Amino acid sequence: MTTFDDKLVSVLGKKSADALEAGLGLTTVGELLRHYPRRYDERGKLTEIAGLEQGEHVTVQARVKSARQRRMKSRSGELLEAVITDGTSDLHLVFFGRGSRKIERELLPGREAMFAGKVGMFNGKLQLAHPDYQVLDGEDAAAADFAGAFIPVYPAAQGIQSWNVSNCVEQVLALWDGVSEDPLPESLRAARGLIPLEKALRDIHRPDGWAAITVAQQRLKWDEAMAVQLALAQRRRSATARPAPACPPRDGLVRDAFEARLPFELTAGQREVGEQIVQDLSGEHPMNRLLQGEVGSGKTIVALRAMLQVVDAGRQAAMLAPTEVLAAQHARSLRELLGDLGQAGELGGAEHATRVTLLTGSMGAPARKRAMLEIVSGEAGIVVGTHALIQDKVEFADLGFVVVDEQHRFGVEQRAALSGRAGGSTPHVLVMTATPIPRTVAMTVYGDLEVSALRELPQGRSPISTSVVPVAAKPGWLDRAWQRIHEEVRKGHQVYVVCPRIGDGESEDDAEAPPKEDTGAADRRPPLAVVDVANRLAEGPLRGLRIDILHGRMAPEDKDAVMRAFAANEVQVLVATTVVEVGVNVPNATVMVIMDADRFGVSQLHQLRGRVGRGSAPGLCLLVTEMPDGTSTMERLRAVESTLDGFELAQLDLELRREGDILGAAQSGRRSGLKMLSLLRDEDVIAEARVVAQEVVEADPELAAHPGLAGLVAGMLDDERAEYLEKA
Repeated sequence: MTTFDDKLVSVLGKKSADALEAGLGLTTVGELLRHYPRRYDERGKLTEIAGLEQGEHVTVQARVKSARQRRMKSRSGELLEAVITDGTSDLHLVFFGRGSRKIERELLPGREAMFAGKVGMFNGKLQLAHPDYQVLDGEDAAAADFAGAFIPVYPAAQGIQSWNVSNCVEQVLALWDGVSEDPLPESLRAARGLIPLEKALRDIHRPDGWAAITVAQQRLKWDEAMAVQLALAQRRRSATARPAPACPPRDGLVRDAFEARLPFELTAGQREVGEQIVQDLSGEHPMNRLLQGEVGSGKTIVALRAMLQVVDAGRQAAMLAPTEVLAAQHARSLRELLGDLGQAGELGGAEHATRVTLLTGSMGAPARKRAMLEIVSGEAGIVVGTHALIQDKVEFADLGFVVVDEQHRFGVEQRAALSGRAGGSTPHVLVMTATPIPRTVAMTVYGDLEVSALRELPQGRSPISTSVVPVAAKPGWLDRAWQRIHEEVRKGHQVYVVCPRIGDGESEDDAEAPPKEDTGAADRRPPLAVVDVANRLAEGPLRGLRIDILHGRMAPEDKDAVMRAFAANEVQVLVATTVVEVGVNVPNATVMVIMDADRFGVSQLHQLRGRVGRGSAPGLCLLVTEMPDGTSTMERLRAVESTLDGFELAQLDLELRREGDILGAAQSGRRSGLKMLSLLRDEDVIAEARVVAQEVVEADPELAAHPGLAGLVAGMLDDERAEYLEKA
């Protein structure tokens, strides 16, 4: 009798089980059966080669066009060069070593086969170097079995290819006795027209038609959606039971004084979200709210008004920032906004005032000791810091409110640790992001949070134009970009140049590259580095301008000095890493040049672009890339070029990248927990499952009357993911 929980080694033997575990992390029958095909090829229907991207691991079905041996030029021995085709485009293969003669006898012109490997580039042509392959016709009976009408193509890994996974699935399905109890209640299946789990699993791996695939996928999506939404519903229910410090607004204190001095009108969105937060903070259960907003939409003002409400109630507020540069910037901005209202205990401080204290990990001992005393004594009403706030030695007098800026930069453990600083009660929490979040992600990743959005920009924000600079096709455009920088500097403005790497002795993961003929592909050059680019610009196209650098490995006092100099226009061109991605506010900066823009994500490019156009002069963002037109990477850059709508770009980002693990395991580098459910395409399933899960948990909080659903949650949420949800 073979069940979901049986170890694969007892079914498949040690060699296959070890390969599945090492390559894909699969150890049980259930894990293998939940390892679904990523797509299906039909026998005789060839994979489109034109859409392949350099650097990706692919499995393609193609026809052999030619195969020939030749002597290697740089060393003794032979290699086999082959060309495969989909009928429209060609892909080159190269095989080295003694076995190439045997390969030549198998890859006869006209034969179809599956090929798996990493796409490289050699002499300007896409190439697979020494790919694994499986012939789909000929005398090989195993290949014939593998190549049925539908060929499932599985997520693969080094050492185990799609057809190896398929063969293992075949063996397991022959011995598997099915499920003893379907985790989804019959009433739910009947209402939604969902097939039983056993049939869904057999059909997903060995379908007899596209209709069977569609029906099986719908059922398996519901399993994943229910597991996630049940866990989130339980999480929401437990959160409402916790006590929190009630912080109702009080008249005539710091917040009122601050609002009376505001030199600008709040946007309608800021007022609306602010009122929601006022009500949340006044309650006796913890606020858990996500505030998402466009770059420059005024989230900081919303957060400061909320912090002052908490300070007026006699408690402390903490703001957690992901980098020391951003923490220092926030502390400086808050002090400037508050003026004498942020100088409690100092000469010139207002009658009703508080104090803003900064705490970072690399502060000098005297400054750190003074900051910690201000925090523990309650003298500091607002505390701004990095992960240093989470350390055991940091004690708050009465923490009532936590603001987490750019929350996606923090792990769950870090957020939970800061929340635990409030003694017997749970502090209110506001998490903020300038990376807009599609609705489906908000219902899953942040399913236990209330979500607010700021979509309108405050008056005074200038327009930003964006242009892709394709240096491979039009090298002269880069020269024009440097000329444009000189023009902006002559107008008195300033410029950011962002690079993906620091340089200056930074350790590299890449080993020395072997000879090109040995790999069959030319590896991409290393990403451009801040130190190298700054030196080249200072000696070349930007000679004569005042250039400085900024990156995360600099000492805090050096980073702060550079940012102060840039803010004062003592530095005209700042060459930096993405430490300037969020929160940095220099209204006089008008140009953002992003080198190797193809190495950044859509949302990150949008964030970086938001550093310019913050004053009266229009902003310009230049996306410099060597990628050719026609690639999906260039499509991504063109999309950023075409719109300033961060919400539209967030949806695009979700379409283009892997969705990751919605339960947070991606933060520890683990594979995705969503195998079938798509945050992009399955909004209806997610929304429906959320409603059903809420009803179930309200009636049966511990799922005691629903053992199948409890087992589903336990099976899909391992200890790490369950702990994530408990602490998130």
